[in-house]
Order: sequence, then C-alpha cells, then structure tokens
Amino acid sequence: MSEPLVSYELDGNVALIGLNRPDKRNAINDALIVELRAAVWRAHDEASVGLLFGHGSNFCAGLDLAEALARATGKIVPPRKRRRHNWHEVFDQIARGPIPFVAALHGAVVGGGLELATAAHLRVCDETALFGLPEGQRGIFVGGGGTVRIQRVVGTTVMMDMMLTGRLLNAAEGLTEHLVRYVEPAGGALAKAKALALRIAQNTIETNWKIVNVLPRIQDMSHDDGLFVEQLNSAMARPPEVEQRLREFVEGKAKPLQSPSK
Repeated sequence: MSEPLVSYELDGNVALIGLNRPDKRNAINDALIVELRAAVWRAHDEASVGLLFGHGSNFCAGLDLAEALARATGKIVPPRKRRRHNWHEVFDQIARGPIPFVAALHGAVVGGGLELATAAHLRVCDETALFGLPEGQRGIFVGGGGTVRIQRVVGTTVMMDMMLTGRLLNAAEGLTEHLVRYVEPAGGALAKAKALALRIAQNTIETNWKIVNVLPRIQDMSHDDGLFVEQLNSAMARPPEVEQRLREFVEGKAKPLQSPSK
C-alpha cells in the first residue's frame, strides 16, 4: 500500500496535517488536494486547531508542473462544466472554516505552497525558508487564491515584484513583509508552531471562530458596517464557559498565560 499524500495525526486537540510528497518537494497535484480536503474536514470535526507542515526538506514547491503540462496538452480531460477551482475550495476551508490553522514552514514555500501557507491564520518559518512566486517565469498565473490572500498580506507592489522578477525572499525578508510572524532556527518551525497551536487551543471555540471568520470579513467592509458587525458579535449570547473564565479572572483565579515557547 502506498504512503498517503497527506498525513494526519491528532495530538490532543491539535490536528497535525502534513504534505507527504517529499520526493516531489510536496508539489500539489489533484490527488494531494483530495487528501488535503479530507484531512481538513476531519480536523474541523475532531480538533480545536489545525497545523499544516511539510514532510522532508520543503514545505511545498507549489503546483505539480508535470500535471499542469499534461492538462495543458490535453492529456488530462477537463470537466464538461466549469466548477469552482478545487484549490480555492480547500484553501477556503482552511482560511474560513470553524477552527484556526497554524503553518510551519521550511525550505521551499513557493507558488501554490505560498498560497496554501497564507490560507493559514498564523505562520512560523525556520531560517531555511524561501518564499517565491515563480509563475511568471513558467508562463502561467497564480491560481490558488494568491491574488486575494498574498496580495492582502504583502501588498500589490511586493507581490508584483515577486511575480515579475521571480525574486525569492528569505526568512528575514518574509518576516519583514509579514509573510510570517515568527522565525526559528533551522528545524525549529514545527515545534514552535505546535506550541502556538496548543496556546490557541486554550481559547474558547466560539472566540477562535469569530477571530478567523469575522475579522477577515470586517476587513472587506466600510468603517460603519465593520463597527456594526463588531457590535453584533460582541453582543451575542455567550456560552457558560465564558462566564466561568471571566469570574476566574475577576476573582484572581485565572491561570497565567503561557509563552508559546514553553
């Protein structure tokens, strides 16, 4: 039996989802997307937080160009009717599903790999990470949501530079351009990402849902509409757990917050 293209492990209430095509630098093909979709849906049901990482020496080198060539030359028959891009569907389930996702990045984080990474809500890399958008040099265009997600993270001018020139950003530059929030020594991204995921899992499920679903939508709204939606969410009925947490804080019984490094 062949190895799965996407590994899945539930560690407490954190779902560890690993891209598992190390010999292909975890390049994304249709079969991997099918398995990634199943893993993400499973995490929605079982976990409080999801964690994305790549097996081997790279997070993800992007689109499987051999499959792209087969599609371009008619060796893969397109569907009879237009339907939503399968990458868009799965990446949206990560970005706007019921739980937060953390991404642990190392090695190549390029093309579709960067699009997948920016679907996560928090990104950690190690010093080996390289970020790029080489589609322009391949005669193609981004297709996994990068025009929406990456552009909103780094801005239009930075994304244009990366696409027009094929420039690669190192870990320090990725931090400067807000592609990541944390940079760790080589080999340390997964441990840091897991510590962050465990910290995030201490929040209430309802609060985490609001953070990953309400915030990005308010970003798209006018000032007045954003404040209105904020008020609606702040005034929603709270589960009993919230009352208990507030009472513990007021009475000085709340546990101190732990640093993600611990």
